Amino acid sequence: MIEYASILILAALAAGIALIMLFANALFGPKRPNPAKAQPFECGVDPIALPAGRIPVHFYVAAMLFVVFDVELVFLFPWAVLAGALGWAGLVEMGFFLAIVLAGFVYAWKQGALEFK
Repeated sequence: MIEYASILILAALAAGIALIMLFANALFGPKRPNPAKAQPFECGVDPIALPAGRIPVHFYVAAMLFVVFDVELVFLFPWAVLAGALGWAGLVEMGFFLAIVLAGFVYAWKQGALEFK
């Protein structure tokens, strides 16, 4: 338990600083509401309605795929650190894991999620 004390202290400090910054604005920030500031503003023109037609989501899909595959591949680092201790069983399990990740990538590729038009 003593090994994790520094991590707990760091987490407490980060949470404390985040809370201080969050509430310091509410306490010390300017409080001068103005109706002109509360109106929506977009490029100097008041927004009238949503644009007609479909909104392309190709970039969002690519970004979400990046996050998904990036988070999955983060699991490679702990395995690489313990690869010698895990032996052949760890190598086989990581092979299965990478096969599943690769199958997901190929599926996304075949569905056209990585193509920009």
